[in-house]
Amino acid sequence: MKEKVVLAYSGGLDTTAIIPWLKETYDYDVICCCVDCGQEEELDGLDERARLSGASKLYIEDICDEFAEDYILPCVQAGAVYENKYLLGTSMARPGIAKKLVEIARKENAVAICHGATGKGNDQIRFELGIKALAPDIKVIAPWRQDNWNMDSREDEIAYCKAHGIDLPFSTDKSYSRDRNLWHISHEGLELEDPSQEPNYDHVLVLSVTPEKAPDEPEYVTMTFEKGVPKTVNGKAMKVADIIRELNRLGGKHGIGIIDIVENRVVGMKSRGVYETPGGTILLEAQKQLEELVLDRATMEEKKKVGAKLSQVVYEGKWFTPLCDALRAFVASTQEYVTGEVKFKLYKGNIIKAGTTSPYSLYSESLASFTTGDQYDHHDADGFITLFGLPLKVRAQMLQNTNKNMK
Repeated sequence: MKEKVVLAYSGGLDTTAIIPWLKETYDYDVICCCVDCGQEEELDGLDERARLSGASKLYIEDICDEFAEDYILPCVQAGAVYENKYLLGTSMARPGIAKKLVEIARKENAVAICHGATGKGNDQIRFELGIKALAPDIKVIAPWRQDNWNMDSREDEIAYCKAHGIDLPFSTDKSYSRDRNLWHISHEGLELEDPSQEPNYDHVLVLSVTPEKAPDEPEYVTMTFEKGVPKTVNGKAMKVADIIRELNRLGGKHGIGIIDIVENRVVGMKSRGVYETPGGTILLEAQKQLEELVLDRATMEEKKKVGAKLSQVVYEGKWFTPLCDALRAFVASTQEYVTGEVKFKLYKGNIIKAGTTSPYSLYSESLASFTTGDQYDHHDADGFITLFGLPLKVRAQMLQNTNKNMK
């Protein structure tokens, strides 16, 4: 029997061309595995396409719930946002995909796992670090980095497929390079490759409308959380994946979560992309709105640092590492009392607070009020300011004396 390779299969031109290439180059039995993270209609017709391309089997593995609960939710709870803008939509999905590829490889007794990520991007790192962490004995094949991969354009790949009896309706037309899942859609290519050019949003956007085209009336939304986990939207209980889907619908309608960013890739270059993350933007803001009420100052300060570090760790593909485990453990410990209700309104790209309540609220109206209460004596601030400002006073006195002596 031939040795087996598991191919991370999307059904696109790149991974379709890889099927005959693997058979021709390695004489492998090719097992395709498409990991469903919420690609929607992109999964249509994959079985027939894989079979016509020469694969012996296709797995379509739905991990939407796992993606939402085990990968998205910890990052939301951490407030993990890469370079203050990117909500990690692609980054969070890759460890789950790598884990599933390893599972299928074990099931099929495959000797190798192959992916179609290019040598310029971040995904090659994310896939391969995940595979190394979970299955160090399995070989990884990255065709785009190999000398015997000679296809540099869509035209080359289409010609290669046709030469191997694969005549599928792939177009040579250039279009945006997109990655879609439950959390977001990313867009790269065409005019986006020139940072001086404004995105053609009428052509780019899939989930959303621009704020200019959003409704002229705001829409109120209410959410509830229990221990940092979203539970309801507008009174309806839903699992996390469905809450994200509903928030995507609401946010997309109101032009929420569209960003245009030039980011620093792991491999050293800058890249420009447009990301649509309507539901994710709302969920992060709702989480933050509730945490403002229930987390103490010191914890919030440390949590911001941890969130920034976790965003970098996830972006770099280091999910299955002791550091990532430790960061997520800290974040999980902060969520014990993140329970309550948040209300906000969506209006032309904005998420506007409309009230927050929690049984664990640390906000005290009697303390915060300008009216003097029993718990706060204004005179107590005298000693506090004296001690708090002591280092400043000592330094100022030293400079004063030094300047006198130098005259």
